[in-house]
Amino acid sequence: MARTIAELQAALARSQANEARYRLLLDHSGEISWMADCASLTLTWLSPAAERQFGYTLDSAQALAAGLLKDLQPRLARYAEGDLSRRRLLRETELPHSDGHPVPVEIESTLILDAGGVPVSVVGVVRDLTARRALAQQQKKFASMLSHEFRTPLSTIDGAVQRLEMTGAHHDEGTRKRYRKIQTAVDRMLAMLDEYLSPERMASIGRERQPNEINPATLLQAAAEQARLRRPQVTVETSGLPQWMRCDPAGMRLCLEILLDNAIKYTNDDIPIELVGRIATEGGVEFLVRDHGAGILEAELPLVFGKAYRGSNASSVAGSGLGLYMARAIADVHGGTVSARNVSQSGAEFRIWLPVATNAGKSLAPADASSDNSLDAS
Repeated sequence: MARTIAELQAALARSQANEARYRLLLDHSGEISWMADCASLTLTWLSPAAERQFGYTLDSAQALAAGLLKDLQPRLARYAEGDLSRRRLLRETELPHSDGHPVPVEIESTLILDAGGVPVSVVGVVRDLTARRALAQQQKKFASMLSHEFRTPLSTIDGAVQRLEMTGAHHDEGTRKRYRKIQTAVDRMLAMLDEYLSPERMASIGRERQPNEINPATLLQAAAEQARLRRPQVTVETSGLPQWMRCDPAGMRLCLEILLDNAIKYTNDDIPIELVGRIATEGGVEFLVRDHGAGILEAELPLVFGKAYRGSNASSVAGSGLGLYMARAIADVHGGTVSARNVSQSGAEFRIWLPVATNAGKSLAPADASSDNSLDAS
């Protein structure tokens, strides 16, 4: 009997210690945790973060909560009818700070069930989106600025080439062919600006991608064909690649084009460039771009993928320092990596590694969470 009591006391002490730790974590979390009763539609618990961030206590937040919870009953009704997507919801809205100014927030809520499967309470968190919204706005401004900076010289080149073609009827076929090649390259760059440097596209980099599939050998051949317009000595070697690979084809084409363009810019015109595709030793697939040039300074290898970084040998080469940064961002979205190293006899080698994915791309929200923009989604 004494042993049983001692064991119960020890178990109670452990439970109390765990509760104290959890409460400590909640008290110091940057997210606001809350709990409400499904029957009375009132808040029953609110973490101290609410007062720190919004100036509300449990009592002073009741009126605000009543407005948010007034439509909980339709949500409960839909859940009772079998709509299981109502159990966990995400919502973005604005909540007033206690001083009156609006704050953009994300509210996540989950129904808590009793032993019979009936919702008895709803718990959730409130996340301040102010910093995230500010970052998104900065990204849009940056993308607009970058697009403008690229479009201005491209428009100048476009106009000049059109005038040359209109007034160059007496030029030989080789010269006219070069005009057409310039025009094609300009059109391609403008299309890439529309596709990849729109504010929406820049904001989505590193967040999500749409699932699709492509034959990896075909992907490499297409990238090489485009690169051969500038460097005929581009070779392709493939070995053991899968028939299909799940990825965003347009994104991966851009990633390869960036690496090939980089190799072309930093090597002489007569130097061959290798494009290799094969199964990686650690699993997945790898694409290698070898430029057979002078390589990269060892001290700069860890820096080349930084935003706007340009190496010490780039002063005489046009560029913004964003290409490799974008290439890594695209690979990251696919769950892969981009790396660089120097290889004896082969100059710089850039490596794209990708998992042979069976699932579609990454998502900001959990798979079992609804993205409805309402707390009740009735």
